[in-house]
Amino acid sequence: MAPPHIRHIRIRRLDLALREPFSISTGARAELRNVLVVAELSNGIRGFGEGAPMAEFNSDSQKLTLSALERATAAFIGREVSDWRGLLELVDRTLESRRGAARAALGMALLDAWARWRDIPLRLLFGGAESTLRSDVTVTLVPAPQARLAARRIRRMGVDTIKIKVGKDLDEDQDRVLAVAEAAPKAALILDANQGYGPRDCLKLLRRLSRHGITPALFEQPADKDDWQGLRDVHRFGKVLVAADESVSSPEQALRMAKERAAQVINVKLMKAGLLAAWDIALIAKGSGLGLMIGGMVESQLAMGCAAHLAAGVGGFKFVDLDTPLWLKASPMRGLRMGRGGLYDLASKRPGIGVRPD
Repeated sequence: MAPPHIRHIRIRRLDLALREPFSISTGARAELRNVLVVAELSNGIRGFGEGAPMAEFNSDSQKLTLSALERATAAFIGREVSDWRGLLELVDRTLESRRGAARAALGMALLDAWARWRDIPLRLLFGGAESTLRSDVTVTLVPAPQARLAARRIRRMGVDTIKIKVGKDLDEDQDRVLAVAEAAPKAALILDANQGYGPRDCLKLLRRLSRHGITPALFEQPADKDDWQGLRDVHRFGKVLVAADESVSSPEQALRMAKERAAQVINVKLMKAGLLAAWDIALIAKGSGLGLMIGGMVESQLAMGCAAHLAAGVGGFKFVDLDTPLWLKASPMRGLRMGRGGLYDLASKRPGIGVRPD
């Protein structure tokens, strides 16, 4: 029997309200405005993908993502799903790299359909190295009293790593971090500046925290994305591990990072340039001895679940930041979700990503 072919690809908006604004140094979001892709095969199997454009990251938007996908999908109709790599390569040829959310959504739907057809969990395609992950949970740019309450709630969830957004105001950031550390004294802390500060301010914040006995486990993007020397300086003078997020959005940049060692960790995200690029970045980082972090934009269980499969499949991801589904007021997604302690349990034989919309 011939492998099934792609019969239809549907695209629609995925707009979901958040419990509270998700605030970072470059802006705040009150709702999730993503894109859902459904790839239907000739045998009736459907695969699901999600794109999460974020203007603050790469000037992408829901409108641009929808438009790019509408132009691209005709090239996939009638193609056999068995050639999953050829399909992902076609995704990258059809959609330019700056449309990372569109690439991720379409590639995700196609891989989900392929894995459902093969009746295997998606992590096996990525290598099957691990079957569980534990995510941090984020405290955004909120005042210290609110941060303290959030940290207590996070600890009650059994989560042992808390990510704290910084990058707007040094005094407020210091108060926020101290409040979290007081409320969750045993938690590992990750700071994320999202390019909001230059290295000088990041070093100043680290010195202030050091006086209180606080050393972060990791500092994400403590400089502009093009300021690689700034990344080096924060690591050298701040004596802290530095993660490159916005600085590494392509395999080429990952290769440069592997050579120059401006940061010690790379944050891998599906939305930067799509699934193939994310997979390549992860393999380059792992092969070169750089630390691995998996993250995302503001995403539902679908995209976060796919990222979890990639991280577990490749293996070796010490830092996991896949918590944004917790921010949704309500979600239409069913299946895999983050459990107590930030646990992503991927040991189930449920095929594909293991998430589907109602």
